Amino acid sequence: MPTATRRQFLQQCGHAGTALSFPYIIPASALGKDGRPPPSERTTLAVIGCGGRGTDVLKSFLQDERVQVIAVCDVERESARYNQGIIKKAGTLGREPARQWINQSYGTLGCSASEDFRKVLARTDVDAVQIATPDHWHALQAVAAARAGKHIYCEKPLSLTVAEGRFMSDTVHHCGVIWQTGSQQRSDIHFRMACEYVRNGRIGKLRQIRVGLASENRDNNGHASQTATAPVPEGLNYDLWLGPAPEAPFCPARLHSNWRWFYDYSGGNITDFGAHHLDIVQWALDMDESGPVSFFDLKADWPEPGSLYTTCPRFSFAYRYANGTVVRVADKQDFGSGIAFEGELGTIICARGMLKITPESLRHPLGPQDLRLYESKDHTRNFIDAIREGTRTAAPIETAHRSITIAHLANIALRLHRSTLDWDPATESIRGDEEASALLKRPMRGPWQLR
Repeated sequence: MPTATRRQFLQQCGHAGTALSFPYIIPASALGKDGRPPPSERTTLAVIGCGGRGTDVLKSFLQDERVQVIAVCDVERESARYNQGIIKKAGTLGREPARQWINQSYGTLGCSASEDFRKVLARTDVDAVQIATPDHWHALQAVAAARAGKHIYCEKPLSLTVAEGRFMSDTVHHCGVIWQTGSQQRSDIHFRMACEYVRNGRIGKLRQIRVGLASENRDNNGHASQTATAPVPEGLNYDLWLGPAPEAPFCPARLHSNWRWFYDYSGGNITDFGAHHLDIVQWALDMDESGPVSFFDLKADWPEPGSLYTTCPRFSFAYRYANGTVVRVADKQDFGSGIAFEGELGTIICARGMLKITPESLRHPLGPQDLRLYESKDHTRNFIDAIREGTRTAAPIETAHRSITIAHLANIALRLHRSTLDWDPATESIRGDEEASALLKRPMRGPWQLR
């Protein structure tokens, strides 16, 4: 890595201008006497985005004895308006509660907090970053982090557009940093077993695959007091929150988990849970670096006129791979949210915490000659393993790009009310539809440009 080692950094801690502050009493954990590696051997991590998902993932990193979280960054200082508070004791989320929580966890004062992610990336003592910001920020922050030589754990969905995802993947590979997408189902035994059974022909030739995605706009801020234009709260840099997205007046409903239902910032449930379940379909079909060739049977219901929300809560679509395999996706299936692999010999339904195989007689261990897939039992530890060992992760960036491309293409076809859409996964281009092709990328606002 093109950064100073932590050993060199710690030797400089006595000099003026050092990046971290340390307590007068050094706890045993800081000296490596509690079973943790000494500071010089830990992977230093900075957290960009301290909302519900950001702090949830942070919990896992705090439990890894090889990691030291030394910085947090968020455009919001502190807020009780997150509708899914993860730090229950603090009661609020944002950079200050996250910083305080980290310092309490370590028994030190070593974690700093900042508003601007660029300050975090400029630090030479940061090895890796965790990015858990809204989707419209992923590309700019990930590209800047890769160019700064930081290893990256980035939440799904990977990107806001197909073009952003391609740019991100190419940049990460060029910079040679380790990448883990927050597609934690790749570290779940139920989904891995399902994919192994499909790959090994346990249910015979596939007839079709059905995917159910979560359906409701899961918000608590739909009433008028939350959707009306309001003054920007103290402690929130709203202009920086918008960043590359179009300028828009502030209202509470735009932020926190609700941003998923605004097309300017995300793609609704199609990209939210599609990033998980469509990714597993790709894995099961050995399509991690490719994708489908056509979309059809596209239907969607849209929010009522005048609604702030601009993504479809009810939808269905199908897509086909070159070998003829058909995948049918809907906001709800008869089995709920999950994936059903339907074959000539039986069916496998997998969801979080569940693997159902019918008939049950098909459920027996794979043999020594059967194909086995990449095994990860802990998604965040897998990321740190890859950094320390120089190996690939469970969810590399190209894999994430190819999976979320499916969701982006479905959104494009639905928004344009297309009956069909043809895609070339080799050239990553839409065939014969210039209007749809134009939506593979979006303009960025003001100084924020991806180049």
